[in-house]
Amino acid sequence: MYGAGDVRVEDRPEPQIQAPTDALIRLSASCICGSDLWPYRGADPINEPSPMGHEYAGIVEEVGSAVSTIKPGQFVVGSFVASDNTCEICRAGYQTSCVHGESPGPAQAQSMRVPLADGTLVASADVPDDRLIPHFLAASDVLGTGWFAAVAAEAGPGKTVAVVGDGAVGLLGILAAKQLGAERIIAMSRHLPRQQIAREFGATDIVEERGEGGVDRIKDLTDGLGAHSVVEAVGTQESMMQAVRSTRPGGHVGYVGVSHDVTLPGAEMFFSHVHLHGGPAPVRRFLPDLMDRITRGEIQPGRVFDQQLPLEDAVDGYRAMDQRRAIKTLLTI
Repeated sequence: MYGAGDVRVEDRPEPQIQAPTDALIRLSASCICGSDLWPYRGADPINEPSPMGHEYAGIVEEVGSAVSTIKPGQFVVGSFVASDNTCEICRAGYQTSCVHGESPGPAQAQSMRVPLADGTLVASADVPDDRLIPHFLAASDVLGTGWFAAVAAEAGPGKTVAVVGDGAVGLLGILAAKQLGAERIIAMSRHLPRQQIAREFGATDIVEERGEGGVDRIKDLTDGLGAHSVVEAVGTQESMMQAVRSTRPGGHVGYVGVSHDVTLPGAEMFFSHVHLHGGPAPVRRFLPDLMDRITRGEIQPGRVFDQQLPLEDAVDGYRAMDQRRAIKTLLTI
């Protein structure tokens, strides 16, 4: 990405092992993330040409001399933050804040370098069938992020969950809430194709209103109390306040939308009795469980890929997602 609206597909040198803890993987597929749209739209500055992509799944081709648990030939999925998975913060389940964390990638490519391979990558038991690749690719970010949001919101049996945001993360927050046993799941969406996927994933109600109108509708559906659990998957001032105000006293907001100029009113937060928990999702914490669920056919998170393009047409994928003609674009290698 060279700047706002300026994405180019270019030839670059093949990645190389740079540290003994590295692995090189040949990607089975790649994709465009909703968070990539922030710089594409000019909300995040691009000061120099920046290779893009942080979601990945593929076959290990080479490992450094210190890598012991990951082997060439394995199919692996990893997080968008490389972590050692052994430091005190990782052991507490927050691998995206690993004290030795690094950025892997870039992943919108044919191959990539993954630092801290032993702590970052999770191998499947076997190389999966091609039809499972989109589902495993989703696990590397948007599924794990939606799952973390639902966990942070304490979605579970008997709970009413509201989800603010109908992009890939919001939709997979719905899937996660259903898997975690939520009794009622309210999807906030104005777009029919996204509403249809939301219902497939477990939504019981659809709310099309936004802002205060959306809050009022959530209250109407919950006897005036608000939801027990709210997933915030956008990252704007409006979406955060809609989430907080849709939550009942004592309830929880799990926020994973990348925050942009969000400020919280102190007095309102003080009297709301609403819990906030979120941030960059520690996807690595959830990967083994999520990959098992995908292998067993319990979940199909790759349903959020509603556009498929060859890697060389990535520019068209960015454009489609920016214009909301696609929820999430899969890039074939």
